Amino acid sequence: MTQRLRGKQIAILATHGFEQSELSEPKRLLEAEGARVSVVSPAKEASIKGWKDKDWGDSVAVDQPLDEADAGRFDALVLPGGVINPDTLRTNEAALNFIRVVADAGKPVAAICHGPWLLINSGLAEGHEVTSWPSLQQDLANAGARWRDAEVVVDGNLITSRKPDDIPAFSEAVVKALAA
Repeated sequence: MTQRLRGKQIAILATHGFEQSELSEPKRLLEAEGARVSVVSPAKEASIKGWKDKDWGDSVAVDQPLDEADAGRFDALVLPGGVINPDTLRTNEAALNFIRVVADAGKPVAAICHGPWLLINSGLAEGHEVTSWPSLQQDLANAGARWRDAEVVVDGNLITSRKPDDIPAFSEAVVKALAA
């Protein structure tokens, strides 16, 4: 890797039930590019448990509790999917505020799979072109977004992807946004 993200700090906002590959793979790929990636979570435990296939997956350490995290110090935000994770976070006002602070600063906010639910509840989806897991298409349209079936969609500072197969393109879009 070329270390294109040396000196950059990226937050991954997640809680229990995140899609295993959608947190671990972007984290690995972004760290390989030199970024410091921190898992931020409202969970009170020291680690959060992923979802893999049709059962619970591995645990991942929480680097910063959400109530202690300063959204302004991060250069980008990644929102992994899974169903449980974003469905839980989208009713957490502190999580939604964290997302808004990053987005309002013009920094990249990247959401994959069911992660774009968080773009709806944080008020960021309206007027933007996005993609997601297909079952969110109507939710996003109802929120005023334009949904497109594509591996990755970049619209302003929003980066969205559909599924685990899109992780390489998703992660590269985050790298390009930060390396620009």
